[in-house]
Amino acid sequence: MNALHSSPMLSWLLSYLVNALWQIPLVFAAAWIAARMLRRATPLAEHRAWVGALLLEVVLPACDLRFATLLSRIAFWISPWFWQKGSSGNGRVRVLLGPGEINGNLLHLPSALVTGIAVAYGCTVLYFAGRLAWGLFETHALARSAARIALTGESALRWTKHRRRLGIPALPPEIAVSPRAIGPVTIRLRRGLLLLPPAFLEEIAPDDLDAVLAHELVHVARYDFAKNLFYGLVSLPVVWHPLLWRTRARVAESRELICDAIAANIIAADAVAGRRQYAQSLLRLASMLFTRPPGAALHAIGIFSFSPKSGNPDSRTFERRIMTLTRKPVQMSGARRIVVATACCALALATCASALALRTDVSATTAANANGKRAKIHVESRVMAIQKISGDNPVYPQEARAKKIQGAVVLTAIIGKDGTIENLLVVKTPDPSLAESAIKAVRTWRYRPYLLNGDPVEVETTVNVVYSLEG
Repeated sequence: MNALHSSPMLSWLLSYLVNALWQIPLVFAAAWIAARMLRRATPLAEHRAWVGALLLEVVLPACDLRFATLLSRIAFWISPWFWQKGSSGNGRVRVLLGPGEINGNLLHLPSALVTGIAVAYGCTVLYFAGRLAWGLFETHALARSAARIALTGESALRWTKHRRRLGIPALPPEIAVSPRAIGPVTIRLRRGLLLLPPAFLEEIAPDDLDAVLAHELVHVARYDFAKNLFYGLVSLPVVWHPLLWRTRARVAESRELICDAIAANIIAADAVAGRRQYAQSLLRLASMLFTRPPGAALHAIGIFSFSPKSGNPDSRTFERRIMTLTRKPVQMSGARRIVVATACCALALATCASALALRTDVSATTAANANGKRAKIHVESRVMAIQKISGDNPVYPQEARAKKIQGAVVLTAIIGKDGTIENLLVVKTPDPSLAESAIKAVRTWRYRPYLLNGDPVEVETTVNVVYSLEG
């Protein structure tokens, strides 16, 4: 069990969850500000901001400043090819405790709490993954059982015209009717399927049907069903966070604004008339669907987003869509676009930098062993860096410098309760002489005792001694 608690993977998972707690609100706030700045631009710009926020909310908690260290090491290895060729160099030595992390905090949690969090998180992810899989299975079964129909007359002509204008391949999406459909929705990854409620074609006016056909074809042309499935899959690691669901809702809202704008443009030659006609069709469709009984919750993309409780169109999203269609579009000047884009990029960089700088790492505390002594714990290198109080600096061996041998000597160190180096092990070295030099210096180092709950404990850490040539 102690091996499980000290597992690097478990520590990484706990660090991911702890950082996701506060980094997701940070990213959401930044995305909200960016979206407000981009509302005067096209809906596509706002949609991209929310999609970027969604991906950052998933990825950013897993990142730390090791990426910057990795880049610096790559630059270090390739630098001789550009400005050190043919130079003997005097050489220098840099000492990095651990893999080069330079910032952050460390949080110790009791082993029982660590185990409980890991089990609860695993169950949560499995539950939502199972629900997503079941929804896809139900949607696939529904697609197979739905009755296919064919449009006729003017509706068929408009369907073909919109499809060609949107560049949809020659194999068009199918249309089917099912009693389980709440409203018009598009499903299936390949060759989209437009699913309609029973008697929908008989009840709807021709202009309103034109709006539905145009909107759903835009979803097909944009591959929105596949994108929505992708967002659901990548969101699983942080699906437990409430603001993740808010971000998903913003992604869906901005996606519908894009489809509304495109559909309004293709149903009428005049842009203003098309937006007015499309908005009126949305109002009539919402009134018609509001009276229908709730249906099955499907993994689908449609002209309306439905409330999971009532089965009715989402009123907040619907209101904004109508307001956007009826408001006169304002074109942003080129200079303002550049300023807004620059501000959004700066906001994104500041958010990522803040998240990385304030990152917290988590490790589990271990219980006392049978002899009443605490087992050694692994402490992040940046914490041990400030504990060092004395010791010699490594010396670059003359022979290695003459042969232009350089690189990093990686050591694992056990620091005793009194702060002395008790054990050193070479993990990696470019040359034995460099390893000998590093070990000779590191053995002289002394640390302040590391305290855990007020008691000194043995500490395991990593030491990198980097030998580099400089011209």
